[in-house]
Amino acid sequence: MALLFISHVDSPEDWKRAFGKFMPSLEVRAWPDVGRAEDIEVALVWRPPRESLLNLPNLKLIASLGAGVDHLLRDTLLPKGVPVTRFVDDDLTAMMTEYAVLHVLACHRRLPEYLDLQRRLEWRELPQPLARERRVGILGLGVLGGATARKLAEFGFQVAGYSRSPRSVPGVETFHGADGLKRILARSEILVCLLPLTPETEAILNKETLGALPKGAALINLGRGGHLVEPDLAALMESGHLSAAVLDVFRKEPLPLESPFWRHPRVIVTPHVASITNPESGARKVVANLERVRKGLPPQDQVDPSVGY
Repeated sequence: MALLFISHVDSPEDWKRAFGKFMPSLEVRAWPDVGRAEDIEVALVWRPPRESLLNLPNLKLIASLGAGVDHLLRDTLLPKGVPVTRFVDDDLTAMMTEYAVLHVLACHRRLPEYLDLQRRLEWRELPQPLARERRVGILGLGVLGGATARKLAEFGFQVAGYSRSPRSVPGVETFHGADGLKRILARSEILVCLLPLTPETEAILNKETLGALPKGAALINLGRGGHLVEPDLAALMESGHLSAAVLDVFRKEPLPLESPFWRHPRVIVTPHVASITNPESGARKVVANLERVRKGLPPQDQVDPSVGY
C-alpha cells in the first residue's frame, strides 16, 4: 500500500513524517520513484507531469495539495473514474483570510502609495476614508471567499461578494451571474479575486472588467494567475486608473524577471504564499478520504469536473 507524492515545491520528507502519524503502514513514494505501480492507492499532487497518473491500476484517490484543482482538470489524460479532491482545511482558510485582510487593510490605508512616496522622498498626506465608507468586493464566495468576506465585514467595510450561482453570506451584499459581475465591479474600490480557475473564469480580470472598477481602485489577486491578463493590468496601472495591486499568483511561476510587476512602485508581489497547505492537516484529510473510498463512500471535498471545483 503506497501513496505517490508529486510536487515541485513541497518537501516530501515533511509529508512522510506527517503520514507516519496517521497511517504508518502507508508508504510514501516521491515522484519519479513510483516503484511497483500496483502498490499505489492514492496520489497527492501539485501540478503533476502529464500522464504521470496513468498506469496505476489500483489508484483509488487523487488529492490536490491545494485548494485549486485546475492544474489537474486540464490534464485530459487523468485516469477516468478516480475521484479527485481539493484541499479544504481550517488552517488553510485562516491563512488565506489573514493574507486577504492584511492587504485589503494595506490598500485601504494606501500603503502601496505611501511606500511609493517614501521611495521618492516625498512627505505628503493622502486623503483617507473610513472603513465604513470603503466598498470592498470579493470575487468568489466559496470556503475561502466566504470566510474573507465575513472577516472584512467585521472591520466595518461595505463588503459585497460575487459567485457563479446565488449565495448568502450574513452581513455581505451578494451578486451572481453576468449582471451581478457588472454591478459588483462598478462598486468595488478594493477588489479581491478568490475565484476557482475554470474555462468561464479564465482571463476574467482583463481591460474591460478592471476598467469597470472605479478610478483609483486596487486589485488583490489571490485566485490563480490565469484569472489575470497581466498586460491589461500593467496598462491600467500606468494610466492611473488603478492605484495599486497585490499579486500572489501568476501565469508563469516563478514570475519572470522581465515582468514589470517586480519593479512597479505600487505593485506588491509575493511568491504564491497567501495560504500554504500544512502537512499534518493535509495528511489527516488524505488518510480519512482514503479510508472512505475503500469503504465505497465518496471522499469529502470531491471535485465536480463539470464545474471545475
